[in-house]
Amino acid sequence: MMERRDVSVIICAYTEDRWQDLVAAVASVQRQTLLPREIILVIDHNTRLFERARASIEDVVVIENSGIQGLSGAKNSGVAIARGDLVAFLDDDATAEPDWLELLSDCCADPRVLGVGGTVEPEWRCKRPSWFPEEFYWVVGCSYQPIPQKPIEVRNPFGGCACYRREVFVGAGEFRDGMGRVGTLPMGCEETELCIRARQIWPDTVFLYQPQARIHHSITSTRATWRYFRSRCYAEGLSKAAVTRYVGAKDGLASERTYTFQMLPRGVARNLLHAVLRLDAGHFLRAGAIVAGLLITAVGYMRGRLTRQQLASKELRAKVISTSV
Repeated sequence: MMERRDVSVIICAYTEDRWQDLVAAVASVQRQTLLPREIILVIDHNTRLFERARASIEDVVVIENSGIQGLSGAKNSGVAIARGDLVAFLDDDATAEPDWLELLSDCCADPRVLGVGGTVEPEWRCKRPSWFPEEFYWVVGCSYQPIPQKPIEVRNPFGGCACYRREVFVGAGEFRDGMGRVGTLPMGCEETELCIRARQIWPDTVFLYQPQARIHHSITSTRATWRYFRSRCYAEGLSKAAVTRYVGAKDGLASERTYTFQMLPRGVARNLLHAVLRLDAGHFLRAGAIVAGLLITAVGYMRGRLTRQQLASKELRAKVISTSV
């Protein structure tokens, strides 16, 4: 008999185009070595998908997103009905290894741990583009840093491969509306903002990365294009600007500084060296993609900051006018 622990698993979905992936994601949770208390499937403003899931997927609580359309609203709708002491999230286009939930929940046995994430491995449904650098695997929702040998402290886990204590949502609040993906709009960082907010409330706590807790994330041909790469980098810059607005630049960009000034230069240098030694044009292209991706993300960030400043100025002017009337 498998052990049951007080964990609720939430999967959010918005499109029927991923139906087979969604069914596989649910099945992977149902095959865990540690069975969850419940699996909650949240359908994001898609009545047809809601009816299909409710009729076809067994042993799952299927609900509709009762909040604002988007991933943050869907996650919050799931959290609102979750009964577990721990709340885990899995992407609708990913499958979890059988010990995924057990490894994540084991880390939460330490009372200092507010949450933990795992490794997201790409499962390419097409040929990986020769220009696509591993340093930008986050563009397709996958782990992009060197995999450690044991759990380490991190600022925040990946949103679609994570487990949190319920206290995070009780004490720090929900995922912030207006952040996170909405349909195919590739925004993000809703989990980043929540985790920073939680650490600001409880500075003596930590979030962990458990590298052995693995999921496999489906990467379709539509995400293996330069167009998607460019749009995702730009959207990430906008998202980072939103994070800094709410939690400050010091905490909001702490990990990004290390990534920008250490990891990316090493990636460029390594690819250029391999390009010369191996006479491989693909490495030249990857080095170029790293530089381009960084610049595009920076442009998105600056645009996001400028937009926020303009909105703040308009709000201030409106307030001054209203008080002077």
